[in-house]
Amino acid sequence: MTSVVGVGVALPGVSGVDAFVAGAADRSEPVEPAARIGRKGLRYKDRATQLGLVAAHDALVDAGLWADGALTVPGETVAVLASSNLGNLDTVCGVSATIADEGVTGTSPMDLPNASSNVIASTAAIRFGLKGPNLMVCNGATSGLDAVHWAAVLLAAGRARHALVIGVEVANPVTERFTGTTDLLDGAAGLVLSAEGDGVPLGRFARGGSLAEVVTGTAGTWFVPEGFRGEAPIPGLAGATRRDLAESFGRCGGALGVLQCVAASGLLRAGAADPVVVSNDGHEAAAGLVLLPVGGAAS
Repeated sequence: MTSVVGVGVALPGVSGVDAFVAGAADRSEPVEPAARIGRKGLRYKDRATQLGLVAAHDALVDAGLWADGALTVPGETVAVLASSNLGNLDTVCGVSATIADEGVTGTSPMDLPNASSNVIASTAAIRFGLKGPNLMVCNGATSGLDAVHWAAVLLAAGRARHALVIGVEVANPVTERFTGTTDLLDGAAGLVLSAEGDGVPLGRFARGGSLAEVVTGTAGTWFVPEGFRGEAPIPGLAGATRRDLAESFGRCGGALGVLQCVAASGLLRAGAADPVVVSNDGHEAAAGLVLLPVGGAAS
């Protein structure tokens, strides 16, 4: 059964996954990537990529796939998937403005690679030597859970034995202007899925037009879509403890589903006995995923 075998976070005011799961956060303390993983390889990288590298590093270490500065498994066996809706928007806007004002000759060769939507996933693959399938998902509210789902699909199809999934968004003047709010996540989360070994098992994933179509069963904890205040869409969630990560970190965008899965995995690794449901809901689609207690059966 596909399981979460490693997790990592790069979140403001959060010292690690345990603190994240406990709900401790001080958003006035931004993440300093160089202090977490060293300066080497961070120069000329945009903030979204730097944050993603921090979360990826910690998740790989936690999964036992990275030790003493090297992979412990063949690089060809590890896929990389990243989810971000606005991660490199500042770079894209900056490069576009330069081209409009000065022409293409005014652009920096250091900036142009960062204008690629796939820069987060590709940079993580290069840094850690991960040579399996590489995919960037920019898919609105469901993007994070979609990335986790496609990682599981790659494992089930035998395209990889492990999959690193990164979710990241940034807060800066460009993203704030685009979204019309300053209440934005500036951070990242990472997880490693494996088709082998012990971990937190993934249960049923569903995608549809509403929450009622994509959530199922009974859960002890329900990670709700950002800002959700409505009634539970199914009876099995009526008594669940609700958690809205946007209350602690702001709008999480494409990182939300990955953040939710990391938090859910932390709860279940700590001994939670009931399944945990994570869910995203946007204007066009909703997505839901069940994570099971360690040793649980598919649901």
